[in-house]
Amino acid sequence: MTPEQAAGTFQFLLPTLEMEHATTKRVIAAIPADHSSYTPDAKSQSADSLAWHIAASEQMFLHLVATGEFLNTPRPDSVATPADIVAWYGEQRAANFAAVKQLSGEQLARIVDFRGFFQLPAVAYLQFLLLHSSHHRGQLSAYLRPMGAKVPSIYGPSGDEGMPAPPK
Repeated sequence: MTPEQAAGTFQFLLPTLEMEHATTKRVIAAIPADHSSYTPDAKSQSADSLAWHIAASEQMFLHLVATGEFLNTPRPDSVATPADIVAWYGEQRAANFAAVKQLSGEQLARIVDFRGFFQLPAVAYLQFLLLHSSHHRGQLSAYLRPMGAKVPSIYGPSGDEGMPAPPK
């Protein structure tokens, strides 16, 4: 991938990255704190664990793109509720995304190793971020009604909520 292609790919993904972040925040915020340990099956993660996994994984991918280094972020003790996860997610994402937005085409095109599994241009991991988060967010959104929560709109109105206002 050339630096020009990498920069163009990033510009193409930018609006989607912004939209998906806002959607993920809404889904995590919908988790009732008193039911956050809900799991539909013994093999499934709890809603709380799944929400943390989404938030932390996105930061790992952003950090990987920005620095080329794999980062495993343990959950801070201060991040105890779904509201805490949303706050942490927003704060961390702001800093990590700002770092990614400053990258040059050359930096976005550099090959980054993902723990020996993939060696791809840095910008390609933003697509992994989107797919990974969408997958787990879908799982989490399916937990909401059994927990007694309302499902927020994701790509259109949900059965519980109308269409959100367009982002500003």
